[in-house]
Amino acid sequence: MNRSTVGRFPSVTLGFGEDTEEEKEQPKENNAQKENACQQWLRKVCRCCHPKSNEDDNAETLVTGSTTDLDKEDEKNDRKPVTTDIDINGNRHIGEVVLFMKANKVPDFTLSYIFVFTELLLKVRSINLMKSKSGENRTEHHTNRYHGDDFVIRRGQNFQLWITLSRPFNPNTDKLHLELKTGPLPTVSKETHVIIPLVEALEGNRWEAAVVAQDDKRLNLSVNSSPSAVIGRYQLTVETNCANGPASFTADPANDIYMLFNPWCEGDTVFMDSEDVRQEYVLNDVGRIYYGTENQIGARTWNYGQFDNGILAACLYILEKSGTLPSGWGDSVNVVRIISAMVNSPDDQGVLEGNWSGDYSGGTSPTAWSGSVEILKAYHKNKGSPVKYGQCWVFAGVVTTVLRCLGIPCRPVTNFNSAHDTDVSLTTDVYLDENLEPIDHLNADSIWNFHVWNDCWMARPDLPPGNGGWQAVDATPQETSQGSYRCGPASLAAVRNGQVYLKYDCPFVFAEVNSDKIYWQKNANGTFTQIYSEKKTVGHYISTKAVGSDERNDITDLYKYPEGTEEERIAVETACRYGSKASAFSSSKAEDVSVEVTMDGQGPTMGNDAELTITLRNSSSEKRTVTLNSQAVVMYYTGVPKATVRKHTVEVDVPPKSETALDWSLEYKDYKDQLVDQAALMLTLSGRVRETQQVQATQFSFRLRTPDLIIKASKTPIGKAVVGEKTAIEISFTNPLPQVLKAVTFNMEGLGLLTARKIKYGDIGSRASVSLTEYFIPTLPGPRKLLASLDCKQLTQVHGVTDITVEEKSNASSVGRSEQGSTIYGSISNDFCF
Repeated sequence: MNRSTVGRFPSVTLGFGEDTEEEKEQPKENNAQKENACQQWLRKVCRCCHPKSNEDDNAETLVTGSTTDLDKEDEKNDRKPVTTDIDINGNRHIGEVVLFMKANKVPDFTLSYIFVFTELLLKVRSINLMKSKSGENRTEHHTNRYHGDDFVIRRGQNFQLWITLSRPFNPNTDKLHLELKTGPLPTVSKETHVIIPLVEALEGNRWEAAVVAQDDKRLNLSVNSSPSAVIGRYQLTVETNCANGPASFTADPANDIYMLFNPWCEGDTVFMDSEDVRQEYVLNDVGRIYYGTENQIGARTWNYGQFDNGILAACLYILEKSGTLPSGWGDSVNVVRIISAMVNSPDDQGVLEGNWSGDYSGGTSPTAWSGSVEILKAYHKNKGSPVKYGQCWVFAGVVTTVLRCLGIPCRPVTNFNSAHDTDVSLTTDVYLDENLEPIDHLNADSIWNFHVWNDCWMARPDLPPGNGGWQAVDATPQETSQGSYRCGPASLAAVRNGQVYLKYDCPFVFAEVNSDKIYWQKNANGTFTQIYSEKKTVGHYISTKAVGSDERNDITDLYKYPEGTEEERIAVETACRYGSKASAFSSSKAEDVSVEVTMDGQGPTMGNDAELTITLRNSSSEKRTVTLNSQAVVMYYTGVPKATVRKHTVEVDVPPKSETALDWSLEYKDYKDQLVDQAALMLTLSGRVRETQQVQATQFSFRLRTPDLIIKASKTPIGKAVVGEKTAIEISFTNPLPQVLKAVTFNMEGLGLLTARKIKYGDIGSRASVSLTEYFIPTLPGPRKLLASLDCKQLTQVHGVTDITVEEKSNASSVGRSEQGSTIYGSISNDFCF
């Protein structure tokens, strides 16, 4: 290289050949620069253009040409000095530095043009969330009806985005991840600060992102979110790193992500498996609310308007104003409880102020409202000032809007002859004096002509199995719950069976729909005696709008057994044991009969009849006769019942000091068309001992075991596992069902063994056995696990796993125990959380 073209700087040595004498004139400054010399030099001579910063875009190596000769050449040709567009600090240019140096007559060296050879930091120039209403993201997430340009998606579901970078992404040297933050104090441990890693292959049911396409500087990312993610508004940032250091893309409100609950995601607690009911209870923005009396039922149309412009913002504002921590907003039970409290206003300045006085001069009469939109917008616009006025159907209409907007299936429910129990007696009490005249100051309980509340749909992992599904929630301020005016969510299954000890607020809801009306007369000594009871007064024609039509749907059977039946009386008596007036019901004379359900071995298997044993034990010295009711239901693994598949009643004699065993079975034909994932069922027993009136009740959860996939070394000569060498394994399976499995797919994957592979096998005949051999080339040595699963419409939850020891190529190949002929079966845990 001609050294005459190499500039001389006071503080940098470029390393082109030997130093000249002129270069050696600056030993002190040269020795001071150990790394990033050009950056430090530029900061020294031009601090305004190149300030010291931790956000430098470049690490530069500078080569200069003499400006003396070049400027003269420019002047001769009547040209202005040429400047370059290469960035120094993201928005400053080399030319500006040159002009600054010339203007300030930088001494001690010949001013030179600067040519920069740079390795830029990897910076994000822009993000495209693909948030068009007609685009794939919002269409697939069923959020395309939300007004506005906000990016609204549902948790537990994949979405796509494009990122434009400052240069092409090199997966070998560059790193990139996304970060989402929500709430005032985002924290990783609280899941309000989410770090989304870039992975090679998406697995699902977790936060993760993968590159699915690259177009020069543009990356197309496919992102999965957790089905339990906190809902709300997230700020999105992108963090990058490369050899020259990290860079961050500052959050832009235009890129905020609004995350909702997802009834379409099986991993979400609010999952519903029917598209018709999702359309009705999540996406329908108009409905009907019932009122009147049981003999004169009226209906009115209500505009929920959950997709209207500004409603999502208002709903999130309600959550924020509640003062609860965003870390709890991923729990559907907690969110419903918050909304129940915040839609009324007595203790938290919530959305609506209730008024039953008949004087509505300070606001709007409750009967004048025809929808929720105006109410919610007014509340948000007035910064949380309660809107006047509401009564039960208005509270229920607003709750429906808010929960549907947030993604929780919800419907308004009207109960005719609805009791209001004020003393947790689980009865509606009427007090009379000695002359049978009402004692007004004691008669706090009441029965309303009608009362409207809400049902919302969710799993209840906080309750025993079988209590998921519809939950009652009531925002009308009647009684406090844990210090606030709210009610629910109360499991309808628990209410129906009188299990009032289960949270939340089951005693109050039970009393609303199934309390007995009891009359008490005052005695001369001031005590009261029960003189009469009415058992069929409360809870009639419980109504909601039908799915897909404007017809009224009577759902009384979800809240209570038919009036007067043995099951209904058992539920009432069970509930009232936990009330403040348990003595109102005669207790049994003895507690000497017990019931137990057992199964043989590991339990029933798929494709066969399910057989259990019910054992009744009599510890008394007299014979006992038990009327026993049994009911079997198919459940989702979350505990939400799907369908009743068998009901039976039997009368059993139990000899004294003895036990009687009953064989109980459920035939394959009864459950085959109803089973869902995990093949879970629950048997509920209830009964009464004739001689003592003792009540018996128990529930027993079980599942139908599916067969395992058997994975073992192939019998071919290439069954060994060695890095870089072709390996074979064999998968075998026997269809347990007396029917053909259609369109069977096998899935395989193993870290260090093979990436996820999908094998479309086809049909497998009834009770048929199949096997297939698959080949792969291990990439990593050491102990590895190979996983396989089978999936088809008729049968799920079939999988297997085997251990494989992969040897280095240079060593003698060896295969783990399972590869040497010892089969390791797919592990099927019995500890499912229903």
